[in-house]
Amino acid sequence: QVQLVESGGGLVQPGGSLRLSCAASGTIFSINTMGWYRQAPGKQRELVTTITSGGRTNYADSVKGRFAISRDNAENTVYLQMNSLKPEDTAVYYCNALVSNRGGSQALYWGQGTPVTVSS
Repeated sequence: QVQLVESGGGLVQPGGSLRLSCAASGTIFSINTMGWYRQAPGKQRELVTTITSGGRTNYADSVKGRFAISRDNAENTVYLQMNSLKPEDTAVYYCNALVSNRGGSQALYWGQGTPVTVSS
């Protein structure tokens, strides 16, 4: 089994910054793509950004130039640096990870989510 634990959410004023972390632990041979998603109240979960094991990134248009994803492969951890935050960034942020075991099979795991509120 694999567990993902997010941290770093909270309340921030518009224009402020937050850094989210997500650490994976458990039976892990390798982690392929890791990503961040978010779900605002009354809305569907949406992609924020992803990063491959090789460092290739992908961002939603709404966060390009403001958010930056990075990962520490040795620590099985992914980060999300969020700058110039806007009220519309308010949501619960979830990380996920596509994990391979030694047998070669893959499974997608999700964290429990960390809330981010952008408000004055």
